[in-house]
Amino acid sequence: MSGLALIVAVVTTGLVAGIFLGFSISVMPALARTGDRTFVEVMQRINAAIQNPLFGLVFLGAVVSIGVAGWLHASREEMFSWILAGAVGYGLTLLITFAINIPLNNRLDRAGPAGGLANPRSPRRAFERLWVGAHHVRTLTCVAAFGCLTLALAEL
Repeated sequence: MSGLALIVAVVTTGLVAGIFLGFSISVMPALARTGDRTFVEVMQRINAAIQNPLFGLVFLGAVVSIGVAGWLHASREEMFSWILAGAVGYGLTLLITFAINIPLNNRLDRAGPAGGLANPRSPRRAFERLWVGAHHVRTLTCVAAFGCLTLALAEL
């Protein structure tokens, strides 16, 4: 059972890291090449689409499974150190997400439907640079968490 919790932590964290990496290396560079209205419309649609039970299960499932794995392996110092490092990395990922990315998503949504914006450049400018920068950082913290948890798994 203790090994299963760590495997779930590795898989869920890896899935989130993969989603974030995909955005960093393909979605956001592609959107950077679009017009303002298209950028705003697509990001608003992505923000709505990502709020689904499956993503929530994976995103928050990582938190729970990392915690359970840490609790179950607290007596194994080397393994626990890697799990703790993974927890810190994923915690930073959550902090960035909830402190920067989600509030920016909400602000972009409050700008209104892209088709009705007189000046879609304004909400894009208020969103894009900060969101992408924070996203790249949270991608790195999530990949680091995944790496640390994988190293913990190697201790099984």
